[in-house]
Amino acid sequence: MKIQQITKNDIQQIIEARKQRQSEDLTLIDKRVQNIVERIKQMGEKAVYQYVEEFDQVKLDSIFVSEEEINDALDSLDQGMKDILNEAKANIERYHKLQKEKSWYTQEQPGTWLGQQVTPIERVGVYVPGGKAAYPSTVLMNVIPAKVAGVRDIIVTTPVGKGGAVHPMTIAAAKMAGATQILKVGGAHGIATLAYGTENFKSVHKITGPGNIYVARAKKYVFGDVGIDMIAGPSEVCILADDTGTPSYVAADLIAQAEHDELASAILVTDSHQLANQVQDEVYRQMEERKRKEILQHSILNQSAIYVTSDLETGFDLVNDLAPEHLELLLTNPFEQLSRVKHAGAIFLGEFSPEPLGDYWAGPNHTLPTNGTAKFSSPLGVYDFMKKSSVIYYDQSALIEAESKISRFADEEGLDGHAASIRKRFE
Repeated sequence: MKIQQITKNDIQQIIEARKQRQSEDLTLIDKRVQNIVERIKQMGEKAVYQYVEEFDQVKLDSIFVSEEEINDALDSLDQGMKDILNEAKANIERYHKLQKEKSWYTQEQPGTWLGQQVTPIERVGVYVPGGKAAYPSTVLMNVIPAKVAGVRDIIVTTPVGKGGAVHPMTIAAAKMAGATQILKVGGAHGIATLAYGTENFKSVHKITGPGNIYVARAKKYVFGDVGIDMIAGPSEVCILADDTGTPSYVAADLIAQAEHDELASAILVTDSHQLANQVQDEVYRQMEERKRKEILQHSILNQSAIYVTSDLETGFDLVNDLAPEHLELLLTNPFEQLSRVKHAGAIFLGEFSPEPLGDYWAGPNHTLPTNGTAKFSSPLGVYDFMKKSSVIYYDQSALIEAESKISRFADEEGLDGHAASIRKRFE
């Protein structure tokens, strides 16, 4: 994990270098995704079963998780894990209920009634990575906001493991969170199934949830026919720390993010040379203790860095240009410094608020904008599962008052049909 001394003049070069590092030629992947999606659009469920057999090496009797499988999954969980899932669910639910918007109406002028009607999306698909591993936290973070929003149908889809079974933890979390249906379909073919439906499955209106590069590109391909939450890139954490940072904590938090995969990014920005050196040593020491050491060797050595700045001002400039998915402020007074953060998916304050706290427990969503998109994007929330309609009412006297001005406006744009639509009411 290389240590670099930088100035403000180096920031743009760092940003460009990191963008270049994360770029790859997606032509072949996009072509493969297109073929998968179009084949499912044309052939329906037959193609879905074929792709499950090809990619998961299993022949399914049904792509739908049965009630018996759901009950078995719930029964398989020990009470301790059930309690943990229920408490995490309560935390997430409580936080997301604060995000829910309501319809509103106003009468600004006599004879008028204007407003905004807020309604939930009716049918949503949630993609959850799966196979050998289970990610119940991803289930909770996607299903619960949809449930809070009032979504009628929440369908989880996830890859099967050996024997054609979905991991019981995934099934249990989906049921506990409020999912109405679970599918055994992963990858690009899972996204296509959600987006276009089959003979026995009605398409959804929006798709959320993370996945591998094929899932991400499939979401991009179907966007427009359905809504999506975001195109998520490799996970990332940036830690801004001063000389009060605890090296072992900083190193542990960097490793926690870097262990996701070989492309995950872990960055420390600090104005302390001593902390930088101590963290570097700690990272290499702690890496040896981790089960995913091989992955860490790639992500720490190739995607991660320690940047030493002359002052915190330069540190904040770099952080805001990076616009990281996760940002930890390990500073003397993190609350006083919070307003200096302009772009970040989630901000963790103080040394007892490590990033995994947000992944599993605190309540805010862990589905966050990556790769600098926090400059214009937000975490997944209840608002992603709702939509708004403008409401307009004018009575006759109010329209008479505005008639000449609206007609003139339309005439100036050369749209005489628009003007006639207004004038016709007063002939």
